[in-house]
Amino acid sequence: MNSCLQAESAPQPPSVFLSLRTVQANRSLLLSAVLAIAAGGFVPSTASFAAQHASKAASSKAAAQKKGATAPSVTPSTEPGGPPVLAAKAWLVMDYDSGQVLASENPDEALPPASLTKMMTSFLVEQSIRNGKLKQDDLVSVSENAWCRGSGTESCMYLPLNSQATVIDILRGIIVQSGNDASKAIAEHIAGTEENFAKLMNTEAKRLGMAQTNFVNATGLPDPAHKASARDLAILARAIIHDSADFYPIYAEREFTYNKIKQGNRNALLYTDPTVDGLKTGHTQEAGYCLVTSSKRNGMRLITVILNANSMQARADQTRALLSWGFGRFEKATPIQPDAQVALAKVSFGKADTVPAVLGAPWTITVPKGQKLETAAQINAELEAPVAKGAVIGKVVATAGGKPVAEAPLVAQTDVERAGFLLRAWQHLLRLFGK
Repeated sequence: MNSCLQAESAPQPPSVFLSLRTVQANRSLLLSAVLAIAAGGFVPSTASFAAQHASKAASSKAAAQKKGATAPSVTPSTEPGGPPVLAAKAWLVMDYDSGQVLASENPDEALPPASLTKMMTSFLVEQSIRNGKLKQDDLVSVSENAWCRGSGTESCMYLPLNSQATVIDILRGIIVQSGNDASKAIAEHIAGTEENFAKLMNTEAKRLGMAQTNFVNATGLPDPAHKASARDLAILARAIIHDSADFYPIYAEREFTYNKIKQGNRNALLYTDPTVDGLKTGHTQEAGYCLVTSSKRNGMRLITVILNANSMQARADQTRALLSWGFGRFEKATPIQPDAQVALAKVSFGKADTVPAVLGAPWTITVPKGQKLETAAQINAELEAPVAKGAVIGKVVATAGGKPVAEAPLVAQTDVERAGFLLRAWQHLLRLFGK
């Protein structure tokens, strides 16, 4: 098992054997390498749609491997309109707004996430700042346990031993530089020990619905019990984008300089695709090359996850292929306008016999381009007054080709007060006589 989280062309640490100028030169080489890798160009489904293509993608990949030659990292789909076939152990593309999974392979397999772990570490830091438990200018101490000893094989922010750094610098060190030292230092600052911080990570993962995830540390260091799935990591990415809006721009920063050492972000797509604005890379021998990415084009945002690709180039190419397919294949649809009356719900024992049922919030879904949608309202049976304005009284279901693709709650547009005794008695009589 690796003793440290492997760096991807990691810059060499400062030491008595290595001058700062050499370190900075290595940073420039890293940035050039990332740009060279990135130069290759670029470009919730329905569960049934995702399932439809998963088995075909797997069989296509197996067929390619059976031929004996090394399979390319991306090959065309065997079905018209289907997602590309990727040579990665697990992958997923998700619509951000709805959480719909548009396509995937092995989305729920628990795998080593490497430095993708640090998305949870940074998320907890961001939420601690938001709720006032941390301030951006608070100072974080660097213990001997957190300090990077300069092996050159792990990702480091290069925080000096026994030094202090601000929370906001630590956050950038985690996100941009993928610093193991930064991750450990903030974990100890928040929870006392990294072990206690991992408990907080797992509590948050459970709250978010990350069902296949178990964190053992704040960095992604290899551990047999340290796992996450592609679906879980997409859920986490979605939470970061939604709940950490003030800090999300950091995930798009291409470089960060600390202690006079400049390091480039290892997400190659940040350099070639202006629509990409995050999130995180990861790599260990056990995890392979991993990447979680988000891109927004024409008002639609997609999240992609690649786990266990065989190179930096492969994970970048695979992400580009998924984004190109997703944006080319799907579009946003608004089945019902927010102010439209969807149905007229019957109400018993109220001063009014009916109440308009409307959407509780704007409703958009992601569907294959050109797909015709139909909607049908389902109102709760035996609706009785009083009914409060905004109370959920049913739902509306959108279907395509006879199959449900999404649903949204319906709420009462107005209050319906309960009728007086005499009116209720009269209504009871009418019910008895079937009127």
